[in-house]
Amino acid sequence: MVLDKLAARSGATWRKEKAWKAEVADCEGVTCCKPTSYMNLSGGPVSAVARFYKASPAQTLVVYDDLALPLGKLRLRPEGSAGGHNGMQSIIDHLGTAAVPRLRIGIGEATGGMVGHVLGRFAPAELPELEAALDRAVDAIETIQTRGLQAAMNQFN
Repeated sequence: MVLDKLAARSGATWRKEKAWKAEVADCEGVTCCKPTSYMNLSGGPVSAVARFYKASPAQTLVVYDDLALPLGKLRLRPEGSAGGHNGMQSIIDHLGTAAVPRLRIGIGEATGGMVGHVLGRFAPAELPELEAALDRAVDAIETIQTRGLQAAMNQFN
């Protein structure tokens, strides 16, 4: 959802790249990648796109949801563990390092089943907070581009 908003802001369009198992968009100097593989296998597409564009792990920003953060909370970090997120673990494994910047977006703790919470729809009452978080996340990415990760961490964490 964040990358779709970023692409819309920059007027970019998505193209399917079957060889990478991803959709890719050029968003004003940033290549955005949405893996089309299972989330737990995200490392393959992310590493393939990074290799093609000769982007180091430190130049790669991973954006993902986090059950451990309250709905709408953003957390930027320059590196770290996967924290139990299988998609992030796949990316770490494929890139060969945990020194991968990441933007985690809180979706709140699962009250029922975890799979249903992660893959389900947001409740109507959550939508205003979600939309605000998505806009802040795109603002954070744009801040990383213009002022760097540390400045974005200071402003959005």
